[in-house]
Amino acid sequence: MEYGSIERKIHIDATPEVVYEVVTAPEHLRQWWPDDADLDPVPGATGTISFGEPPNTEVMPLTVVAADPPRRFSFRWVYDDRAVATPTNSLLVTFDLVPSGRGTLLRLTETGFRERGWEAAVLEEHYRDHVTGWDHFLPRLVDYVARLVSAR
Repeated sequence: MEYGSIERKIHIDATPEVVYEVVTAPEHLRQWWPDDADLDPVPGATGTISFGEPPNTEVMPLTVVAADPPRRFSFRWVYDDRAVATPTNSLLVTFDLVPSGRGTLLRLTETGFRERGWEAAVLEEHYRDHVTGWDHFLPRLVDYVARLVSAR
């Protein structure tokens, strides 16, 4: 296995505008992905996402790379919180949103695993952890959007 990138495609029964809001706004992110989120979805902004409950909370820095509503949102994460995110010290997550009928095709790509320079076992562990994570969280995104749209 190459461990270079993770790619997922899912159809969501909501407009790209709604899906964009759900993948960028902290109050929506908290409903399907991290336990907490603090970020401003504009290019260059830094923030954090957190997983777990105290005292075992893992806080991760995040830097927004692109924010092109309602088409694309990307950010860098998985880097040392004392560093500036770069292509060689972080992972890049991109959400591309494409209108599809009455809904949206969401294409998620996560890259940068090999560029981190991790030894093989560490690379494989991080890659598999992220595959498992996205396979868990993306269905939660679909379910959350369905609940959100039905409540509007």
